[in-house]
Amino acid sequence: MKATGIVRRIDDLGRVVIPKEIRRTMRIREGDPLEIYTDKDGGVIFKKYSLMGGLGDFAGQMCETLNKTTGKIAVITDRDACIAVAGAARRELTDKRISSEVEQIMEGRQIYQAQTGGTPPPVSEESDRYLVLCAAPILSEGDVLGCVIFAGSDPEQTSDDTEYKLAQTIAGFLGRHMEA
Repeated sequence: MKATGIVRRIDDLGRVVIPKEIRRTMRIREGDPLEIYTDKDGGVIFKKYSLMGGLGDFAGQMCETLNKTTGKIAVITDRDACIAVAGAARRELTDKRISSEVEQIMEGRQIYQAQTGGTPPPVSEESDRYLVLCAAPILSEGDVLGCVIFAGSDPEQTSDDTEYKLAQTIAGFLGRHMEA
């Protein structure tokens, strides 16, 4: 556990304010669910809760199928990181934090498709080697849970209608799966 040097008091209702700097760094937004843990030394730990986190194996199988079908790198994310990757970028993207551009695509709640002559956004904030060719946000009961992405390493590469429809279909399926 890393000390921040920030001290907060608990109010009479048991609430504590998480400082803005920590929320910004950890990408904690208003309304985000947090898991609360305790350790044996009396510490209290808050961890971002990801509804998509429980789908790791299932999302991995979905990505493998998408990769075999299209030959493109397939990625499924939660709101913060790549939870499943299939294709050449598996080692470089798995568990990596998504870029702010992918976050904006999700918040926009629209399917993104790279255009010829445009510059596609990077998938991860840690590297701009892999770019988003097509991305469909995963929506469940009106909430954004993650994104289905087809990626590539060539800035001139684009996705076709098949990838667009596949991303849209898988995102819709995962959204409905999370509602059940």
